[in-house]
Amino acid sequence: MASSLTQTQTQTQTIHSDPPQPDPEYDLLCSDQQQQQQQQQQLLLSSSDTSPFSLGSLTRCLAGESHIDRAWAHWLKLGRPKLIVAPMVDNSELPFRMLCRKYGAEAAYTPMLHSRIFTETEKYRDQEFTTCKEDRPLFVQFCANDPDILLEAAKRVEPFCDYVDINLGCPQRIAKRGNYGAFLMDNLPLVKSLVQKLALNLQVPVSCKIRLFPDLQVTINYAKMLEEAGCSLLAVHGRTRDEKDGKKIRADWNAIRAVKDALRIPVLANGNIRHIDDVQKCLEETGAEGVLSAESLLENPALFAGYRTGEWVVGSEGCDKVGKLDQTDLLVEYLKFCERYPVPWRMIRAHVHKMLGDWFRLHPHVREDLNAQSKLTFEFLYNMVDRLRELGTKMPLYTKDSHEDRVLANGLATGNV
Repeated sequence: MASSLTQTQTQTQTIHSDPPQPDPEYDLLCSDQQQQQQQQQQLLLSSSDTSPFSLGSLTRCLAGESHIDRAWAHWLKLGRPKLIVAPMVDNSELPFRMLCRKYGAEAAYTPMLHSRIFTETEKYRDQEFTTCKEDRPLFVQFCANDPDILLEAAKRVEPFCDYVDINLGCPQRIAKRGNYGAFLMDNLPLVKSLVQKLALNLQVPVSCKIRLFPDLQVTINYAKMLEEAGCSLLAVHGRTRDEKDGKKIRADWNAIRAVKDALRIPVLANGNIRHIDDVQKCLEETGAEGVLSAESLLENPALFAGYRTGEWVVGSEGCDKVGKLDQTDLLVEYLKFCERYPVPWRMIRAHVHKMLGDWFRLHPHVREDLNAQSKLTFEFLYNMVDRLRELGTKMPLYTKDSHEDRVLANGLATGNV
């Protein structure tokens, strides 16, 4: 694996969150642990000073000042990135990461990789994990519930990333069936062992991405456990496992702030980042080192460069103007990245629908033509963009007066907005 990745290091490295589903084994990481999970949850709720929060001497050593100092030294070495592409199922693959980086993203996560399949299947590794030398800083995210398998997977990618991340936040049904993601919140000793295994055996730091427990103190205890186990950076999604609809349920920035205040390692905030003004507000209210954005970036990959869609202009403070960029321009740039860094067509199709959703609502016949294509080609997609432009649709992105000229003149965004 290392040799094949070395050969393609300047070309590619793509990723998946959810494994291919035709094989039912993909959803089953280990045997049913429901009874054990219930027992461990009772331990969590009983006390933060007893198991599963009381750690062995080796872990206490990890949690000492040397671990905290190393965590901050690494973060500083990376330039303290504030604007970060969140991990997204089938959507934070290499071409999209590179597009977001062009427009201000300072770091990015891969989609979630299934650790067992990654260790067992060469085809899965080759198709689902691609990168290039410009794709840094990079978090490679895995789901897992077996420490040894997770370590084997992590060893394969550590030469090509800046953090190996453990997904402890996926709330979807497939994560429940497979016993990973946010459903490991019911088995904290296992979570602790996953973090410890990587922290003690990798050269790169371990990061984790979590969701909130309904009880804030339990969440804080959970975060402290992760820090003590060797986690060097924690990303906190400000919603609980049951709060899946981000459009209806606001993320709790106050809870993220409480976690940040309780920890000594860097903390990232996830949730409610819809445009660049939200970035500044979130950083101020949470005290986090950086923010993650997911769904909003899918619609507007230039979000971190200060561009916003029309829905966020009405009532916004400051002087917004019609920009020289719209989503068809961004889609064309994305397609060019895809030609350079090939990815499965299902990923490309998903991005086309996300970036052009508003355009398709105005011209549903164009969307129907897209959906009728069982096999896509770049020629078809470029022609589709030309059709939309010829229809005279004007749906620009908006920006502040002073920022766009600097972005376009430099050819990329600095992120300092």
